[in-house]
Amino acid sequence: MAKATKRKGAIGAPQREIAYLSADERAAKGKALRDAVPRAAHAGWKPRKGRRDPVELSIASNEGRIADLVPIRHGRMSASAFAFYRGSAALMAADLGTTPTSGIRVQACGDAHLMNFGGFATPERNVIFDINDLDETLPAPFEWDLKRLTASVVIAAQHLELPNSDAARVAIDVVREYRERIGNYATMRALDVWYDKIDLQQYQDRTGDPEIMAEIRKRVAARIEAEKRKSAPDHLYPKLVSQEGAKPTIKDEPPLIFHPTAEVTPGLKSGYAEAIAAYRETLPAHVRVLFDRFHFLDLAIKVVGVGSVGTTCSIGLFMAADNDPLFLQVKEARASVLEPYAGKSVYANHGQRVVEGQHLMQTASDVFLGWGRGKNGRDFYVRQLRDLKLSAIIEDWDTKLLRQYGRMCAHALARAHARSGDAAMISGYMGAGQTFDDAIGEFAMEYSAQNRTDYRSFVRAIREGKVKAIVES
Repeated sequence: MAKATKRKGAIGAPQREIAYLSADERAAKGKALRDAVPRAAHAGWKPRKGRRDPVELSIASNEGRIADLVPIRHGRMSASAFAFYRGSAALMAADLGTTPTSGIRVQACGDAHLMNFGGFATPERNVIFDINDLDETLPAPFEWDLKRLTASVVIAAQHLELPNSDAARVAIDVVREYRERIGNYATMRALDVWYDKIDLQQYQDRTGDPEIMAEIRKRVAARIEAEKRKSAPDHLYPKLVSQEGAKPTIKDEPPLIFHPTAEVTPGLKSGYAEAIAAYRETLPAHVRVLFDRFHFLDLAIKVVGVGSVGTTCSIGLFMAADNDPLFLQVKEARASVLEPYAGKSVYANHGQRVVEGQHLMQTASDVFLGWGRGKNGRDFYVRQLRDLKLSAIIEDWDTKLLRQYGRMCAHALARAHARSGDAAMISGYMGAGQTFDDAIGEFAMEYSAQNRTDYRSFVRAIREGKVKAIVES
């Protein structure tokens, strides 16, 4: 007889008493879900009647952002259909909320486009490949992340002016890689799944092109050396800090780096003492010992990314000694774009939502990862600034490079989903054939056309003066 156990759900939600099920039994449960939502139901994309105007939704997503920075966000989104896609996670979340779902939930990234994957250093100083932006993380259907990733690969292919036939093949290959990786994780021991990591410097892909893998390893080695130099205190400190005056301060480089007013950051007069103390309490005890060696000196707003522009993102300068700086990035954490369609977070603080999601989805997370709430009521999370972080630079890629990178992203996404979700159920639902691959690939191709249409509407709104944009030189 199966033994009933009571445990906490894998993604934080309490579960009722359940019976132990083998991997094969859980896979069978996943397969049974096809009766309600066939795999072919995920194919294609057609906007529902009454779909919200994309320009209107983009404008609505600016609520609560720093008004002077919003035109910079619009300018970055207007650069290309690919840039628009990166900045319109809220728009796609609304669209995904209308699509069929299997009912299998995981801790989702929420914004799993290919530029939100990359390399970064672990606390042990190894360089791993993983999801590196989890601002929108929330428990949600596993398909939503996969659809956003696959569509991003197609849109990237179009941005690179690759043939549509190549874009379609790459999209299907990305889904196949995810499906096969999930199948592998479904057969692994739970601890082996948890400890699994993607070592960027030694990455192997048995079905990948050996020449392309060699090219990627060559590029990775060069990028790691370059990022080591950029991340080193001897590089960052003089680049970001002015020594003029009584104490070191962060250099102003408006409009992208500037010191905030007390209105924007009410804790300015006290040196953010309360917020720093609250953040400190979210760190593990052993990390607090390290953090206490550093003393806060300055904080400035720093514009980052595409989707985050206009939110209160800052860098804090801390010093342990004259030649011993620590730069912390303080990012505002707003409600996930998935929340209206997947349900509210179980965490009262959205900074905690992001941090807990990172710990759950990433193999290793920044040692200074923590959260808090400012006097202005805004939630935030904290991590090191540029700790050997590598993001993709796609501009000179061909089909082979895009395919291989897409496969790496699919591998990382499958690993993250296997940590929080039931890999056996997901594998059982997707199956061993190409039905699911073809369906998601078809969705990606058709959604890329929707993205182009929305982008054109956005650019037209800028041209007509309905949306203000600043294009940076």
